[in-house]
Amino acid sequence: MKNIVILISGRGSNMQAVVEAAAAEGWPARIAAVISNRADAAGLEFARAHGIPTAVVASKGYATRDAFDAALQLAIDGFEPDLVVLAGFLRILTAQLVDHYVGRMLNIHPSLLPSFPGLATHRQALAAGVKVHGASVHFVTADLDHGPIVAQSAVPVLADDTEETLALRVLEQEHLIYPRAIAWFVEGRLNLDKGITNLKDMT
Repeated sequence: MKNIVILISGRGSNMQAVVEAAAAEGWPARIAAVISNRADAAGLEFARAHGIPTAVVASKGYATRDAFDAALQLAIDGFEPDLVVLAGFLRILTAQLVDHYVGRMLNIHPSLLPSFPGLATHRQALAAGVKVHGASVHFVTADLDHGPIVAQSAVPVLADDTEETLALRVLEQEHLIYPRAIAWFVEGRLNLDKGITNLKDMT
């Protein structure tokens, strides 16, 4: 039984998708905790309502990023995670923290990486005039939004799209591919080989 710790900063819709998929599909894993850097994160209420332990490590309470990450790591490790899942966690993590969880920390990013890393991805996609956009699940490395890719899903960019309409279609795909990728990890199907993701075929 693997322990999963999920980090959020807001409503945590991807966290909710993961929690619901784990229950519906009977994963050999438990959501050990949901941790936020904001006490007012709406996703904490969802977690508590589902009997999941929660914790807050308030980023404003620390003078430096290193101090915050050290406290965050201590909180995460208290739940003995096999996998750390970033689900809308709006903090850039230090290399020291990322290295501590190398090969066992996943993130979901709302673009088809390596295109449009960072923030405002839908605005970037519309400004670039791309015809397809999407979401990527990747292992986290010290390079922001550049870790080994696990899964991707694409959506068409329509002529009348706004940032909001495009974001909604991408979010639907996030809610599909993130739980799937996490399930692969839980099942022992994912591994990293020289910085490339390998997915074992269990059929």
